[in-house]
Amino acid sequence: MSGRVMAHYRRIVIKIGSALLVDGKTGLKRAWLDRLSDDIAALKRDGVEVLVVSSGAIALGRTVLKVPAGALKLEEAQAAAAVGQIGLAGAWTESLKAHDIVAGQILLTLQNTEERRQYLNARATLRQLLKVGAVPIINENDTIATSEIRYGDNDRLAARVATMIGADLLVLLSDIDGLYTAPPHLDPNARFLAEIPAITPEIEAMAGGAASELSRGGMRTKVEAGKIATGSGCAMIIASGKIDHPLRAIAEGARHSIFHASSTPVSARKTWIAGQLLPAGTIHIDDGAAAALKRGNSLLAAGVTGVDGHFSRGDTVAIVNQQGGEIARGLSGYDSDEARMIAGQKSTGIEAILGYPARAAMVHRDDLVMSVQKREGSAHA
Repeated sequence: MSGRVMAHYRRIVIKIGSALLVDGKTGLKRAWLDRLSDDIAALKRDGVEVLVVSSGAIALGRTVLKVPAGALKLEEAQAAAAVGQIGLAGAWTESLKAHDIVAGQILLTLQNTEERRQYLNARATLRQLLKVGAVPIINENDTIATSEIRYGDNDRLAARVATMIGADLLVLLSDIDGLYTAPPHLDPNARFLAEIPAITPEIEAMAGGAASELSRGGMRTKVEAGKIATGSGCAMIIASGKIDHPLRAIAEGARHSIFHASSTPVSARKTWIAGQLLPAGTIHIDDGAAAALKRGNSLLAAGVTGVDGHFSRGDTVAIVNQQGGEIARGLSGYDSDEARMIAGQKSTGIEAILGYPARAAMVHRDDLVMSVQKREGSAHA
């Protein structure tokens, strides 16, 4: 693979969809997995560190348990995952062992990457596995995760892993070969986009809005993953995995869409803040405060018009302007009860309200990151 598309990336996260790895009737697609392991081994020979986010536990467990087709209850899905995770881990272990590569299983929940201490611990484990030359095989821990603490898709989980570990490329292997201006199976005039310099509102609209009944869920989560990854300085590729040796195919120029990394990635601390999917609460601000944040200032209590939710000091909060749009996220300097008490108050009056000397900023600029807004640049076919 040297000297080609992926040659200059040194740490790559590869996400694999369930349908690529598991056939609903026959089970694990072992031959395809072995070809992918060949590609991973080739990357490692080139000095690339590789992490894999592998879907398929529930799908594989269903085939082992002979669960009929149809929707599953939560406990049925978790039982299938419990069986499938064993089979999936064993398959990856055997397939990579053929190349003298050790696999290490990591099961994560949304909470593991949203709570700062768990985030740091998971990152340390991943780093140690890479240090000893192993390939981490990561999946959402569906056996214990409830709907409230689930990612619900491995695209965004893969993006969070990529930012967590400081990867410079995220590859989403899917049943589609990239991003189109419209669903290609529905619109014969849909254009393929080979390069996406920045994820603008127009690009997001191509995947369907988050609240739209017409949104293409699979592509929407991929674009959302792209926002998380590219904002931290990690490029992202969407490519078809429905072929043997899919990574080698990309390296040799097979069709794919590449989302370029931001030229001004945020710091590791701010990357963690920006990538959080579940803010603990919401702080509403006036236009003056919104303008101050855009200039790089901290959020002061005087500019706060309202507080929603229950959160503690240090929790991540969404910051929303008067038009109802989220413009930033940050770590709150106050708990929610205190924030409500001092909302709209000048800094000089806060001590009298709270009864103790208080910090000036509701959210300090060092703990705040602006949300992705419309950027210059367009997608090129």
